[in-house]
Amino acid sequence: MSGSLIDDESWAQVGTEISRGVGTVVKKEFQRWAAAVKDRNPLYFDADYARAQGYRDVIMPPMYIGQITQGVHDLDRLRPDGIPLGDGAGDIALPRTPRRLAGGEDITFHEPIYHGDVVTAVRVAESLEQKEGRSGPFVMLRTRVTYTRQDGGLLAEAFGSMIAKP
Repeated sequence: MSGSLIDDESWAQVGTEISRGVGTVVKKEFQRWAAAVKDRNPLYFDADYARAQGYRDVIMPPMYIGQITQGVHDLDRLRPDGIPLGDGAGDIALPRTPRRLAGGEDITFHEPIYHGDVVTAVRVAESLEQKEGRSGPFVMLRTRVTYTRQDGGLLAEAFGSMIAKP
């Protein structure tokens, strides 16, 4: 493709797994996160309340799911936007478009997540598309992340997009 912002190596990654992470849910960690974001939903803190609502124990706040499989990164391993090198949508190099912007994410949650669950996140590059915007050309990367529990149960699916600009 003449004048393409998408190199051959990046094209070759479409339809493939670009990252995988595994982590164990820890109640104290998700409760600290919920308190930090000022979400004091009793489902996350009060086991009796959660059981009365039909859960077996307190549940993890759904939006915490992305934190479960993330590691700890040194500052020198972060991109200028604060995202760890080699994490998420940045796993596709797109060397002709080094500036990155989040394009949005839609998440569907399927099952509650509990303390002790082992979560695996698998990110697949769904598509790459070169587009023209008001400020010039850009690349749209669309990804799908599947979150599963240790028994194979589907916990959540996230469909996201990232904008990459020259």
